[in-house]
Amino acid sequence: MTTATSTEQEHGLGLERGCYVYGVVPFGDGLIPTGLTGVGDAPVRLVRHADIAAVVSDVTSDRALGRAADLVAHSEVLDTLAGLTTVVPVHFGSVLLDDDSVVEEVLAPGREDFADLLAELEGRVQLNLRATYVEDAVLAEVVAADPEVAALRERTRDLPEDQTYGERVRLGELVARALERKREEDTAVLMEAVTPRVAAWVERGGGGGIDDVVDVALLVDTVNLESFEEHLEGLAEAVHERIRLRLVGPVAPYDFVGGAGWA
Repeated sequence: MTTATSTEQEHGLGLERGCYVYGVVPFGDGLIPTGLTGVGDAPVRLVRHADIAAVVSDVTSDRALGRAADLVAHSEVLDTLAGLTTVVPVHFGSVLLDDDSVVEEVLAPGREDFADLLAELEGRVQLNLRATYVEDAVLAEVVAADPEVAALRERTRDLPEDQTYGERVRLGELVARALERKREEDTAVLMEAVTPRVAAWVERGGGGGIDDVVDVALLVDTVNLESFEEHLEGLAEAVHERIRLRLVGPVAPYDFVGGAGWA
C-alpha cells in the first residue's frame, strides 16, 4: 500500500505525521492496555467508527518502515490485542494521512465486511502448526524400503564425488521422490488427526526443505483451546521418533482475513 503522510508539523521539526494502522477491532472503552506501544514506540490508540475501530499509532515521515523492529512491533500489537478481543489484522506498513482518512478510506467503506469478519472470528484464535521430519530417521526409512536406494548409497558412500556423479544424481532423485510420497502420506495422517478439532485451516507458504512435512494455520475455538493443545501434545508424543511438531500461538488470525479489503 502506498504510504501517505499529513502536512501537519511534528514537534516543530518540520516532520510530517501519518497514522499507522494495525488492525480493526470491535469498539470498546478501555480496550487498549495501558502503556501499549507500536511502531517507533508510539502509543497505540483507537480510531472509532460506529461499532468498530481501527488500532493505530502515529508515525513520522523521517523513518522508513520495514526494519525488523517494526515488523516485531506490528505483530506484538496485534497478538496482544488477539488475547483480549477479536481482531482483523491489516497488512504491515499501512499508513494514512490522519484519523479522518482512516475512517473515510478504511472503516466506513469496509464496515460491513469488517463486521462480518469480526463475527466469524469471535471466540477463535489462530495457532500455527509446523511438522518437520527427524532427518536421520526418515532417511533410514527410505533406505530400508528401497533396495536401489540402499545399493546406491552403499556404492557412493566412500568413493570420490567425481567418480560417482551419475549415481549420486540418481540417488538424489530417488530419495526426493520417496520423501515426497512420505510427505503426502504423513501430511494426510496428521491433518486427519487435527482438522476435525478446528474451525478452519489453511496451508501456509514457505518450507520446501528436505525435512519439512507441513505448515498450517489453524483457527481454533477458544473454549476448545486447552483440549486441543492436549490433543497435540499426545500426537507429538506418538510421532516424535520421526516427526517433530511445533505449535505457535495463539496469534492474531493473519491467515484467515486475506480476502477482506485492507486486511
